[in-house]
Amino acid sequence: MKVLPLIIILLYLSPFHAKADTGNRTLSGSVTDANGEALPGVNLIWLGTTTGTTTNLSGAFELKRTDRDQQLVVSCIGFTTDTLAIAPEQEYIDIILQEGMELQEVNVVARKITLQKLRNSVMNTDMISKDELFRAACCNLGESFVTNPSVDVNYSDAATGAKQIRLLGLSGTYVQLLTENIPNFRGASAAYGLGYVPGPWMQSIQVSKGTSSVKNGYEALTGQINIEFKKPQSPEADWVSANLFASTTSRYEANADASVKLSDKWSTMLLAHYENETKTHDANDDGFADIPQVKQYNLFNRWAYIGDNYIFQAGIKALDEKRTSGQVAHGGHTISNPYLIHMNTDRYEAFVKQAYVFDKEHNTNLALITAATIHEMDASYGHKRYNVDQQNAYASLIFETDFTEQHTLSTGLSFNYDRYDQDYRLSNDAAEALTRQVDKEAVTGGYAQYTYKPTDKLTLMMGLRGDYSNVYGFFVTPRANVRYAPSDLITLRASAGKGYRTNHVLAENNFLLASSRTVRIADDLKQEEAWNYGASIATYIPIAGKTLNLNAEYYYTDFVHQVVVDMDSNPHEVAFTNLDGRSFSHVFQVEATYPFFEGFSLMAAWRMTKVKNEINGILYEKSLTGKYKGLITASYKTPLNKWQFDVTWQQNGGGRMPTPYRLADGALSWSERYGSFAQLSMQVTRNFRHWSVYVGGENLTNFKQENPIVGADNPWGDTFDATMVWGPMHGAKGYIGIRFNWPRNE
Repeated sequence: MKVLPLIIILLYLSPFHAKADTGNRTLSGSVTDANGEALPGVNLIWLGTTTGTTTNLSGAFELKRTDRDQQLVVSCIGFTTDTLAIAPEQEYIDIILQEGMELQEVNVVARKITLQKLRNSVMNTDMISKDELFRAACCNLGESFVTNPSVDVNYSDAATGAKQIRLLGLSGTYVQLLTENIPNFRGASAAYGLGYVPGPWMQSIQVSKGTSSVKNGYEALTGQINIEFKKPQSPEADWVSANLFASTTSRYEANADASVKLSDKWSTMLLAHYENETKTHDANDDGFADIPQVKQYNLFNRWAYIGDNYIFQAGIKALDEKRTSGQVAHGGHTISNPYLIHMNTDRYEAFVKQAYVFDKEHNTNLALITAATIHEMDASYGHKRYNVDQQNAYASLIFETDFTEQHTLSTGLSFNYDRYDQDYRLSNDAAEALTRQVDKEAVTGGYAQYTYKPTDKLTLMMGLRGDYSNVYGFFVTPRANVRYAPSDLITLRASAGKGYRTNHVLAENNFLLASSRTVRIADDLKQEEAWNYGASIATYIPIAGKTLNLNAEYYYTDFVHQVVVDMDSNPHEVAFTNLDGRSFSHVFQVEATYPFFEGFSLMAAWRMTKVKNEINGILYEKSLTGKYKGLITASYKTPLNKWQFDVTWQQNGGGRMPTPYRLADGALSWSERYGSFAQLSMQVTRNFRHWSVYVGGENLTNFKQENPIVGADNPWGDTFDATMVWGPMHGAKGYIGIRFNWPRNE
């Protein structure tokens, strides 16, 4: 690889990194005895530090922490001192101490919440834990949000298997996707990147809705999704863990990871992934594969050094994927000139993180992050071609300090460079020469973010960053968040801010080439710009000795500039043009969670979505966007945690199709609207000491979109279109899997 040495140079010669979000983090919770009585005066301290606190008269506590604080020492007169492992993303814990004889063992129990609102975060953030990912038998990032009411994952087309996230009713391109607080999966990887993150690699996912921190850049228009991978330095890291998976669609996966603690400070981990969708399926008998054949190899090696004041992390990833789809022989018939889709992808990533803590008491630290990515993809859609070599370099310098417990400052500088070397042919004329286009953008910026916490009840976070692009010039990104908790029973949040993004039309939307539509791209596309406003309320109501969690939220996104994907003006064309008029989204969501009895939890949610944009003076309802979503999830664990039962029900609302056209017989080419549909998934898990077996099914309602590919009988004609997708394309699917782990701390 001609540019692979660049990654090695960045990895081993650059003194770059950072410890993400080291400042202004807390762990809160309560301590009770076995009878549920609050225990005041309990001492809690982070192992190896002087940072500690005691519980108040109600048994509650709040304790500042850094990323290095992962072991909590709990002590109280009359109880045996014990040490608890606290996950890096955990923000709340209930601790139960059992009283007994002088030398009797103390039982400390942390009640795990697998999908939770981060109560102390100033932003409206959901945390999806590893246990929650297990509930969905998550194979990759795109399959991680089955039980999350806020995030939708839909197919982008009916041929390539491309998927996209929807947050706040808008495309995933408006969500800033991060891996351990490093911007990732941009541009050419946007369409297929959800399949590049294996589920067993992930420790947790944080979903922040609306205006987020300015630390990580200016690109978040609707929110941020941050993925935390397994880490070798984590107290809960395993010596070895593995996951094997097989489905009724002939999809097979194997995942394994191993970690080694080389010394008190050094540790390393190797993660490996293999998947193979071995067979083609054509359940609807339209001549096209319902699921593409995918073969993927994925490796990730990471290192960590955790010193007293100095922290170092580094890693390198490599991925190879081959994807095949298109027309398949079915019913005993052969195809003389099949329409085929091929994609070959090679992707390399590297990052280096370093941080130095000058003052632990005030959490004063300087951190530097660098990352580099090479993404090469050669794709063919019939005779259409799109080949891209994307190179990205990223660096961020961060300084943080807590002046006092009330005042926190974070400042930093950043640099981002993108280069797209593209060769493409947008027609099915095989004799037409490829067009070469090279796009480059370098953005240099700086930010300041101030957090003010006058009381435990009120937190204000205000951020401002300025960036200069060699393409679009200078622009300013203001953002503000406020959290107010007048009591332990209620938390109010509000946010407002702006976001920007550069639209890489072909790189991000090349799946649209699976169509006979001509592609028209305006010459003067502006940088996308939007304001986002949000408000939410979270309540914690004690009922029958348990807590009912109620959450309600509303978000409004208003575009100043937008690249409009116009599939309405001409049904045989997809046009990318600048917004001329209005474009906005309204989203309202309410959800409730309640543990009816020990081991059982139920969550119900409802979301209403209204997205519109103006095209040629007409304000259209956004096509292929459901108007509502209902979600119910239930989970039950038997008392000894031997069995777990999980059920998820989704009710997806209908919406508008792109404007159809009239056929020769007067009929419409496709319906103007589509209706609602339901999906059911279930899973049963049997847990043993170091391994578990799980069996489940997806889309057990067996709902399938009829005729997802328009003109499938003649893909070389002018009516072929595989992009009219609003629902699942394959029916019920079953699967079985085995998990194994060998704990390092046992």
